[in-house]
Formats: sequence, C-alpha cells, structure tokens
Amino acid sequence: MTEHTRQNASDPLAARQALRREKIAARQRMPESVHRAASSAICHHLADFLLARPPGVIAFCAPMRGEADCRPLIERLLAAGWQAAMPVVRALHAPMEFFAWWPQAPMDFDPYGIPVPATHRCRAPDVLLLPLVAFDAAGYRLGYGGGYFDRTLAAMQPRPLTIGVGFDLGAVADLHPQPHDIPLELIVTESGIRSFQRP
Repeated sequence: MTEHTRQNASDPLAARQALRREKIAARQRMPESVHRAASSAICHHLADFLLARPPGVIAFCAPMRGEADCRPLIERLLAAGWQAAMPVVRALHAPMEFFAWWPQAPMDFDPYGIPVPATHRCRAPDVLLLPLVAFDAAGYRLGYGGGYFDRTLAAMQPRPLTIGVGFDLGAVADLHPQPHDIPLELIVTESGIRSFQRP
C-alpha cells in the first residue's frame, strides 16, 4: 500500500501531496535512455494528431523535474506554420499570460525558477499542452499544486484544446478531483492518446 493510498480516505490534500512526491520521484528515476525514448514517442503521437489540424498557436512548458521534453515537437510544428508560446506567471495566484517562444528566444525565469520566454505577449493559444505529474481515468490531472493552469483555463473564453502530457507511470485510477479541477480533453503518454468526452 502506498502512502497515497493510506492517506486518501482521511486527508485528500495530504494524499495528493504524497502522490505528487511518489510520481515525481518515479519519473526522475527513469533511465535516461528510457526517458528519451518515451519523450520521443510522446512527440510522435502529438505530431500525428496536431499536424492534421490547421496551424495555430500552441503553448507548452519548458521541461523540468523529469518531464517529457516537447521541444522537438514544437520545432516541427513551427516548421509547418504554427506559432508557439509558453505560459508565464506574472502575478502570484493570478491567471498566467502567454509569451512567444521560438528555438533561439531569449529566456528568463519565473518566480518559481521555471524557464520562460523574455519576449512579447501573444494571443491566447489554440492548443495548450499541460505537464502531468499524475492523471486518472476521467481525464483529471495532478500538477505541482499551485493551481495556475486551473485558474488560467477558468479565465479563458473560448478555452483552448487541452492536452495533458506525461508518462504512463503517472496513471492512477482516481485523483478524487477538487471542485476547481478542470478535466482535460486529451492525455498523451508514450503509449498513445487517451480522449475524454465532455458534456
């Protein structure tokens, strides 16, 4: 029985924190060759899906703490006429803004030490790639606990296509979502694409 399982019934917040630690540690233990192959497979699945769509603006995050590296995918999309952006925290506890990214874009760090573009603000994305620490069978994601993506999506009209990006090791049966949690439309891992129907 994992720490997450033991705590889930009595303390949902502690259970999420335990699950977050467990899944980040598992991700960071992935051998480099396995991580590289899994990231490549994720990019391949996403390319097959996105290149069939009209070019638009796609937002993604710089990889950190063992996340999948989507930059090869983004460069391929740029060559096909897409534009790219990264979400940027400009004010704590507020929705994020989107700043243009390209391979040689000047970079800075946000208040959490995450690399972000030091460029110009751009329009809201048509597609948003969200990093996953964990995800469940209903399409809910577990991130790092700041709530920024949920706040950002709640403020966006229309909402972009939301695609969670992570590894199979992050799968759990049920994250017991909180009222503010927003489920994703797609989740992509090294094994393929999961689609979730919404009302």
